This record gives sequence, C-alpha cells and structure tokens, in this order.
Amino acid sequence: MKPWLLLCGAIVMEVTATLALRAAVDHPAWVALVILGYGGAFVCLALVLREGMPIGVAYGIWAACGVALTAVLAALIFGDPFTWMIGLGIGVVIVGVLLVELGSHKAETSTASGDPDPTASRDPESERP
Repeated sequence: MKPWLLLCGAIVMEVTATLALRAAVDHPAWVALVILGYGGAFVCLALVLREGMPIGVAYGIWAACGVALTAVLAALIFGDPFTWMIGLGIGVVIVGVLLVELGSHKAETSTASGDPDPTASRDPESERP
C-alpha cells in the first residue's frame, strides 16, 4: 500500500508543478512551486522504486496519470483545448500502461518459480512423443 500512496503523491506533485509552470509564464512567483513540486515528485518516485515497484510500472503510471490529469486540469483552469483526439491519445496511453502493468505481473509470476523465462529452458527434443 505504501508504494501506491507514494506514487499518488509523486503524481499530484508533478501535475501541480506542471500547472504551476504554466502559471509562471504570467506570474514568475509560481516558479517556487514548480521547483518544490518537481523535486518532491522525484523524491517520491525514488521512494516508490526503493519500495520495490518495477520502474516500468512506476514510471508508466506516473507519466500516464500526469499526462491525463495535466491535460484535463489545463483545459479547466487555463482554457487549453481538449479535443476528442486528445481524449483518444490519453486512452491509448492508459491502455499502454495497463499492458505494462499486466506484463510485469506475468514476469513476476514466472520469476517466482525460479526460472526467469520458462520457455527458454525447454528442450524441443524432450517434448517429442
């Protein structure tokens, strides 16, 4: 549970920093929040990895959620465009991250049996009748 909470913290901080970066264009004082947000996001992400979450999973979820939340919130806060193509792109990113997540669970299952690639040690000659 702890890695997932840290990952959520990293996502929230990264999205906050990115939105603050957009706000800093007009009001430079927002740069302080940009620096704190990105710094905090990377610290949380490092802690997630220390907890043992695979980097492909952690980074994929972090990036996908960051893209999706930033696009939605930028449309709401700053009036940025949000077209059906943007929505489709976010959906494709989310599906890709889900595939990485599911693939990592399959890899964990096969490595738990002691053989990192169960198909690699098979001898085709021994499987003949």
